[in-house]
Amino acid sequence: MLKVYTDAATNAEKSGGGILIIAEKQKQLAISLPETDNHQAELAVILYALTYLIEHQLNDQTILLYSDSKTAIKILDQGQTKNKLFQPYLSEFNELAPQFPLLVLQWIPEGKNKGADNLARQGLRKKL
Repeated sequence: MLKVYTDAATNAEKSGGGILIIAEKQKQLAISLPETDNHQAELAVILYALTYLIEHQLNDQTILLYSDSKTAIKILDQGQTKNKLFQPYLSEFNELAPQFPLLVLQWIPEGKNKGADNLARQGLRKKL
């Protein structure tokens, strides 16, 4: 079982993402994102995390994915959105999710997501 924490940091022009993977070894990723909308950045960093797990063959186990974005978790968990800007993220998620035996998405309060938040801020600084 892996625990994956994700977060995004945005300003008016740029976004960064943070991913904290907790397993036998801890992995920290601070990435730059093209999205400038916070909700889109939150969705993008979740997809980046899932893609990373697949590419590194870590998708053969239960994944508990945590995000402090209620919007992102709701869209992906319910599998629907009326916002056309979010549709591509949902479509990509629907392609990635079946590649995991069990993928659990969970909202957590911002205060419990400090590790991913710090990484997201580092990713944002990379863009600046």
